[in-house]
Amino acid sequence: MGKGIISRVSGPVATTKNTSGIAMGEEVRIGDEKLVGEVIEVHGDQVVIQIYEDTTGLQPGTEVRGTGAPLSVELGPGLMSETFDGIQRPLKKIHENEGLFITPGQDIPSLPRDKEWQAEIKVSEGDLVSPNHIIAEVEETSLLKHRILVPPGVEGKVKKIIKKDKYHIDDPICIVETEDGEEELQLFHKWPVRQKRPFRKRLLPEKILFTGQRVIDFLFPIAKGGVAAIPGGFGTGKTVTQHSLAKWADADIIIYIGCGERGNEMAQVLEEFPELQDPHSGKSLMERTILIANTSNMPVTARESSIYTGITMAEYFRDMGYNVAMMADSTSRWAEALREISGRMEEMPAEKGYPAYLGSRLAEFYERGGRVQVSEDRAGSVSIIGAVSPPGGDFSEPVTSNTRRFIRAFWALDKELANARHYPAISWTDSYSEYFDEILQWWHDQDIPAEKYRNRMMEILQKESHLQQIVQLVGEGALPERERLLLKVSELIKEGFLQQNALSEIDAYCSVEKQHYMIKLILKFEDKARDLLEQAIPLFKITDLDIFAELKRMRMQISNQDMDQFEELEEKLNQQFENLSEEYA
Repeated sequence: MGKGIISRVSGPVATTKNTSGIAMGEEVRIGDEKLVGEVIEVHGDQVVIQIYEDTTGLQPGTEVRGTGAPLSVELGPGLMSETFDGIQRPLKKIHENEGLFITPGQDIPSLPRDKEWQAEIKVSEGDLVSPNHIIAEVEETSLLKHRILVPPGVEGKVKKIIKKDKYHIDDPICIVETEDGEEELQLFHKWPVRQKRPFRKRLLPEKILFTGQRVIDFLFPIAKGGVAAIPGGFGTGKTVTQHSLAKWADADIIIYIGCGERGNEMAQVLEEFPELQDPHSGKSLMERTILIANTSNMPVTARESSIYTGITMAEYFRDMGYNVAMMADSTSRWAEALREISGRMEEMPAEKGYPAYLGSRLAEFYERGGRVQVSEDRAGSVSIIGAVSPPGGDFSEPVTSNTRRFIRAFWALDKELANARHYPAISWTDSYSEYFDEILQWWHDQDIPAEKYRNRMMEILQKESHLQQIVQLVGEGALPERERLLLKVSELIKEGFLQQNALSEIDAYCSVEKQHYMIKLILKFEDKARDLLEQAIPLFKITDLDIFAELKRMRMQISNQDMDQFEELEEKLNQQFENLSEEYA
């Protein structure tokens, strides 16, 4: 193994001298404590290392030893329901062994070596196998069947099956004869975090990632395998929106990365998620969730690696044929880690002090999302939703503006909406999604004319925005009644449909059927109200009807299971309009 001697330490970055045998990107161990580091620059016999642990007390003269392998994660049974830090150290196990703080040089395996797994072998002796071929299955949780894959780069004939009642993850389960010799396959393998896992071909994002959040699903949807960003200033609700998506998104597996966020927010996730029920099965949400916690008081370099750790795990489950949703909160803190490391290395800064390669690093990250074909009969997806925290809510700053180049759904959080307690505070004027047309067939399969409804909603909201400028000058009373009706319908859309209470048992998640009924009734109200205005019936008589207030409240009063109440509400709407029409006949 290569080695060297530290000559200079600058925070989490160290430089070595007299170095030999250590390669770019290699994982290294530093000193007697065996601190974890990664080589990020090589200059002759000098290398620059970013250290993933606290460097307090580290001195020149300390020995560095290479491991001979790049920074990698362990992929196998034991990932699910776990909480890791940015370099995949198991935080629950560390807490049991060491207490509340991570002591330097922790060398606890990421996956438990003492646990035994019952594996169902899926291959026979003589079978030809290739990368991502399923060789065994393990029931990791009641919600997840963990498919053991042939690692990328391994191809050949199964020479021998090693049968046992139960396996430790490092026990061999079969031997494959390859061109380069025999290869023992275990329940787990390692993969470099900065290297994309290979796949056969990329598929079109044609299936919606249904989130249960009305403003997203109906106006600005994301497809399975899509990439989206949630930018917003402090207090606009980025984290709560991400939590809602993690709880309710229609994905097989959730990977949530707390990247540089405040410790109290991550503590809330760690306390809340184990108590949450999976909406589809009624079991604990943690049975299909992995948490990666790298808070702002943890080493800044581990923050930089945390999103790579998360996306590598996501690709692994994608290769099994699962749909994975990955939440990164937030990529701004990750970019700040890049900026700090770049400054320590004395690189020439670009805009706002960020390194010149910020855009390319964001591109490398977001392009690892997508829906792909892994084998002849298996496809999977990784959907990436990254929160962005622009200082002062300035969307022109480098992280937000560079992110917009690589994502296709942009959910801009509006400070004014947040101040008005309108959550989620996703602006309908600044947000967009390029996935709507691609997933339109999904809505057609549900027999819902989503395009027509969406176009009408957006038209009403845009006209209302223009009318509000006039109202501020001359007052609402100066408008014709048809335009005042538009303001009232816009009020129904905003308060009765787009607004959603993440803390309400009834309103936190909205099913497809409920979304359909809600917008259908609101637009039906507008159609019937316009007909009454044609009969010279005053607008105040229409808005004084009980149905107007009930449409505002229906999101909080009718649950996803009570669709018959919507039918009753529709009958009530028809009856009240008919009565009013007869009164003025």
